[in-house]
Amino acid sequence: MALSLDATTGTHIGDRKEQQDRVAIVPSKRVKGTALVVLADGAGGYTGGAAAAEQVIRTATNLFESYSPRDETPEQLLREIINEAHTVIKLNRTLTEEEPHSTFVAMVLQPDGADWGHVGDSRLYHFRGAKLMHRTPDHSLVEQLVRDGQIKEADRHAHPNRNLLLQALGQAEQPEPTFGGTRPLADGDTFLLCSDGLWDYFSNAELGKILSTLPPRKAAEMLITGARGRANGKGDNLTLALVKLSAG
Repeated sequence: MALSLDATTGTHIGDRKEQQDRVAIVPSKRVKGTALVVLADGAGGYTGGAAAAEQVIRTATNLFESYSPRDETPEQLLREIINEAHTVIKLNRTLTEEEPHSTFVAMVLQPDGADWGHVGDSRLYHFRGAKLMHRTPDHSLVEQLVRDGQIKEADRHAHPNRNLLLQALGQAEQPEPTFGGTRPLADGDTFLLCSDGLWDYFSNAELGKILSTLPPRKAAEMLITGARGRANGKGDNLTLALVKLSAG
């Protein structure tokens, strides 16, 4: 069954002075029906975070240009992007007084399936209709506390260390990414990649309802508007990429 693709990106500076998120959807020039979706949330210094996130997008785009499934797997490509971006961002720490780092979440979409990898707390959600099929686990202190049963999921947003990452590109330690994927793709599959400035304000059920009932552009507008309203003047940068598959 042939599936058609509808995709969009969305971003908002929130209540910050600078936008340090970056996002891109890059169709392959070499492999038909293949695309890379990548999102980065930078931090560290006034301009360091934006530069780190920009480096992630630049590295991902450059390496994807030569990607061929005959030569490497999607996981190998994603790992190469992570390692190279981490090395460059870390090098920049020695050249400036800033401490730049960035999250990373990306998906390689091909006709037979989707593969993803991430470092940090920018997320990928996979919904089939309104049903959540997968959500990437955050590399954060709060996620670890929730997983260990020390706090409840509902208390995540109010935790004083909710922004503390255990892993990020550019930090002193080598990142240990998490990978995943799904095959085959199906009618109604929707993939949402987003920074914590967006996902922090929605439950899985709310996301599923919005994504299953609206086309990507309308869904993106509703999610951004909803997050801005719930942030109540204290919102972070928020960024998303949406990919929805349908039969026909």
